[in-house]
Amino acid sequence: MRPVGAAALLVEVAGTAEVAALYAWLRERQAAGELPAVEEIVPAARTVLLDGVADVRALTALLRTARPTAAGPAAGPLLDVPTVYDGADLAEVAELWGVSPEAAVRIHTGPEYVVAFCGFAPGFGYLTGLPEQYAVPRRATPRTGVPAGSVALAGPYTGVYPRSSPGGWQLLGRTGLPLWDTARDPAALLAPGVRVRFTAVRGGRG
Repeated sequence: MRPVGAAALLVEVAGTAEVAALYAWLRERQAAGELPAVEEIVPAARTVLLDGVADVRALTALLRTARPTAAGPAAGPLLDVPTVYDGADLAEVAELWGVSPEAAVRIHTGPEYVVAFCGFAPGFGYLTGLPEQYAVPRRATPRTGVPAGSVALAGPYTGVYPRSSPGGWQLLGRTGLPLWDTARDPAALLAPGVRVRFTAVRGGRG
């Protein structure tokens, strides 16, 4: 545990599974009124940030008693993401997997994903759920511009670019679903715990 300024605490753990377990434990304590006042709980790949902490000492003492168990199935809302699978890297990803592009689409649309954490850009969620044997490397040379709505893979994660930006993820396809809209409340459709399904659609309907 590391203090961040006077009113925040950063908890470092071993990996994404441990983050999910600790995040679930904290939310349970918060719902039960057992967590000292915290404005925000922010999970990441290997850390959980607790921001706006009223009493850092009390929170630190509570965290020392934490024995979080593996998080159960996600119970967040389910978001369907209609996707046109015509990405520039679909054939390359299929080759890495040893299957046809059509089979690669079936593999990717098979699981139910969960937003583990958000980062990189507003509205960008890191989605877990793809079996670990399908992890793929980032591109050796990132693209200077990736279109908004691009559905992509990097390592064990799936992500959807909420707006145009540079990026080195492998592009599988695209969706027209607006994942980030400042005129909407909440602005981001993807938040930790949200469940996601990708549905293959024909060109023009993504």
